[in-house]
This record gives sequence, structure tokens and C-alpha cells, in this order.
Amino acid sequence: MEGLWKHIYKSLIAGVVALLPIGGTILGIVWLEFTISESWLAQQPFYFPGMGLLAVIVVLYLVGLAVSTFLGRWAWSLVDSLLKHLPLLGSLYATLKQILGYGEGDEAIFEKAVFVRSREHDAEELGLITNRLEDATGATKVIVFVPGSPNPSTGRLLILDESEIRPLGMKVNDALTALVSVGKSGLDLSP
Repeated sequence: MEGLWKHIYKSLIAGVVALLPIGGTILGIVWLEFTISESWLAQQPFYFPGMGLLAVIVVLYLVGLAVSTFLGRWAWSLVDSLLKHLPLLGSLYATLKQILGYGEGDEAIFEKAVFVRSREHDAEELGLITNRLEDATGATKVIVFVPGSPNPSTGRLLILDESEIRPLGMKVNDALTALVSVGKSGLDLSP
């Protein structure tokens, strides 16, 4: 009976974590629509129901357009640098960026994306290096987080020899995107 309750509890938590981004997005859109419909904009002749949804789509498109062009990437890097240097908010911004996989290297939560040989199947799994340690013999061990898909907030932590991993030619953010999209976003399998 205890196993049943543990299973139910685990499934409920997994369901909440999986639906949280969708629910947050829906709540954000509803809030924006409600805010616009209650503001001075509702009295304007150009207002129409659904303007909040349209505003979200337009803003997302413009941000996507801006960060995908040369000039936009340059402007975004200036904004990024400014946000990093804000007192108090800068550290929160940097932490969120790392959790979402936009930070890489020794100072980031995830150093780089790798492939790990699966012990259960004749396959490889996507992993993210979090740290490197030396064991008692002086050999370097790599700590790899193998996230679940499509919810990369759960997974398992492995301590492996360097020879048991294969470097991956993609950024951490791209690897997390591939996990969330269940591989539909395109994996770069080159080293």
C-alpha cells in the first residue's frame, strides 16, 4: 500500500512540474488580456477582445527576430551585460540563465553537453557535465547529470571516468531544447 501512495505522489508531482510552464503561460496571457481590457486601452476605438493575446504574440515575434539577427544579438548582449551588473537582480538573472542552460563553462551550472553510454540499453543518453573531481587514486572523475525528457528538471547523477563520455558539438541550451522537444529540435551529433 505504501508503494501505491509513493507512486501516486510521484506521479502527481511529475504532472505539476510538466504542466507548470503551460499553466504559467496561460495565466500570463489571461492576466495580460485582463489587464489590457481593464485599462484605458479598452475605451479606445482600436481595442478588441483578444488584444492581450495578440500583444504577447507580437512581443515574442519581435524578441525572436531581434535575437536572431546580427544587430539584434549585439543589442541583446548589451542588455544581457546590463542585467548582469544590476545590484541584487544581477545574481538572480545570472542564476536563472544558468538553470535554463544559457551559461556554459567552468562557472556555469552545466559545463557542457555530452553523450553517456547507457548501461540498460545499447544506446547513448544526453548528459550535462556539472563538475570534475579526483578520486583517491588521482584519476579524474566527471559528474554528469542525465536529465529526463521532456522534463529535464528530473534525472540522475552519474560519476564517470572521462573515457565513458563522448563530447557533443552543441551548446547546453540547445541540448536542453532537444530534451524538452523530445528530440524534434534537432540534435547535433558531431563531437
